[in-house]
Parts: sequence; C-alpha cells; structure tokens
Amino acid sequence: MNREQAKEILDIFLAKQRVSWYKPIQIAEILYKKRVAPESLDLLNLETYRTQSKKWRDEISRKLVGSVSTSSAKFQDDVFNANAIPPEVLSILGAENIRTNGAVEAYIYNKFFERRSQLTTALSYANEHSKDSFSLREFIDLFWLEPGLKRSLDKIYEIVVYALFSTLTYELGVQVELSVGDDKMDLLNEFSDFAKGVMLLDPSSMIHIEEARIYRVGVTNAADRGLDMYANWGPAIQVKHLALDEELAKSVVESISSDRIVIVCKSAEQGVIVSLLTQIGWKSKIQSVITEDNLVEWYEKALKGRFANQLGNYLLANLREGILEEFPQLEESNSSVLSERHYENIVDNYWK
Repeated sequence: MNREQAKEILDIFLAKQRVSWYKPIQIAEILYKKRVAPESLDLLNLETYRTQSKKWRDEISRKLVGSVSTSSAKFQDDVFNANAIPPEVLSILGAENIRTNGAVEAYIYNKFFERRSQLTTALSYANEHSKDSFSLREFIDLFWLEPGLKRSLDKIYEIVVYALFSTLTYELGVQVELSVGDDKMDLLNEFSDFAKGVMLLDPSSMIHIEEARIYRVGVTNAADRGLDMYANWGPAIQVKHLALDEELAKSVVESISSDRIVIVCKSAEQGVIVSLLTQIGWKSKIQSVITEDNLVEWYEKALKGRFANQLGNYLLANLREGILEEFPQLEESNSSVLSERHYENIVDNYWK
C-alpha cells in the first residue's frame, strides 16, 4: 500500500464521520503519540495502542467537542476494522506524519474544523430567525444540501421533534393521572411500600397526578435504532430520517418494550414503513406514524398561526436549547487546545 491509497482510505473514513469526530480524533492522537515518541508504540501492532488511545482521544475530545464517546467498547474498536483505519493503513499514515512533522494530524484536525464551521453556519439559522421568519423546511434542507452535514440529520430530527412535542405538551397543560380502584385496597395495603416508592400511591392517597412530559433518552446509537424519546403517559417515540428495511424495522420494534410506538419519519418513507411493519406482524404496536410534512405543518401553526404569540418564542427557545445541548462544542471555540502543536506552521503540498 502506498500513501495515495492510504490517503484515499482516510478521506473516505473522514467523510463518514459525525460532527463529534471521536474516531478521527483517536487516529490523529495515535499519529501524534507515534510522532513525538516513536518507540512508544508499533502501529502495526494494534495492542500497543488499542486501549490507551481511547484515553488520548477523550482528553482532546472533551476539550474540542465538549464530550467523550459513550459507545460500547466493540463499537469504539471498529475504528481499526478493515473498512475504517486498520493498522496497515495507520502505519503508512504514521510514516507520512513523521516525514512531514505532523501534516497528517493537521490534515485531520483541519477537516474537523471545516465540518464544525459548516455545522455552525447551518445551526445559526435557528438563532438568526424569529418565529415570523423561521422555516422548518429550510432549516432541515441546510443539512440535506451540505454533504458534510448529512450524518448529523438524525440528531437534528430528534432536536426538532423534541422541541415541538415538549412545547405542545407543556402548553396544553396535559396531566397524567395514576389511580387504584377501591376494590384493590387490601392489595395496596399489603404492598404499600412498593406502591409508594414506585407509583407514588399509598392507602391515604390513591390518586397521583403529575404534569405530562416527554423525555429524550440520549445519544442515538450507531445503528440508528432503539428508543429516542418516551412520554410519561405511555408512547415510545422513534425518530428516523433514513430508509427502513425489514431487518431494521424488526430491530426498531423489538428493541422497544412498548405496545404504543410513535414513529417519526420522512414523508416518502411512511408507506414503506407501514407496509414493512404490517408484513412482520408489528403494525398493531404502532400508535401512529408522523411524517416530516406533519412536522412542517405543526411548526408553521406554532410559529405563525393563531397561537403564535403563546407558542412561537417558546418553541424556538426549546429548539436552540436542544442544539446547544447536543452540540456543546458550538458554544465557544476550543481550537486553542491544539495551539501548542503549531499545526498552522506545517507546510506540505500533498497534505494541504
């Protein structure tokens, strides 16, 4: 393998990455350690850096991105698979990095800052537009039209859906009631400590009322399946912007222990999703399928309709808050964390 082939593999690898950039940072830090302490690791011997490179990555990503990878150990190790950056490719990159005094590291981090700049530009749309001028369709299209941002679409969809659903749930003043019938008093008395600890019910208070809420589960995993949100009145919510095949349809439903699932998807996928779920016998578990067209319509109503004064600013505030929570690295520039390496002084015609 030559450097041209290694660079092509690296470029393909970088193009696949989400904005968190954990895996490229790990590769860059391995190259850095090899450059400054050549005898400390053998790039062809994965075991000399497999584990400790995660610590090197986390140290930088915590400062650059504002978070660290929480994926499974197996998923994190995928960075060294044949379809990513295996040791034989890393060895070639390492030799180039030493020859150029860090140009490959600089190349990776320059790509990171390019991607972050693209994301900042797209997300600034939410800050620059008021309820009168914000268009959900335009906002989403910013990510579809920028190749480097398409990998962030799943997160954007989650933020968009959560902002709308939580806003409407709160403003509607919905309440959830949990109660026990009078004919169950003896059983309630027998398990009073369980009922009080788990259900907030006891013999003196057989009805519990609380505000309805929707919660985000957290990071979407690499396979884009599983639970994204849930409501304290029952439904589990799965947000999808990608095509759903039969295998993924099964995994989505089987991974959620609920008989009331709400799926949010692109309008073009609705018929396919319903058809697939019917084929595999799971349609009865689906409470509803909400499309992007529905979201666009509901955003327009909330921002410009009869109740815009009540909902509009609150909805946009929730959207902006969700963006900052999901992409904390956008709140401030942390590029200075790498300043001591002086990547800006590295000049190499091949690794521009």
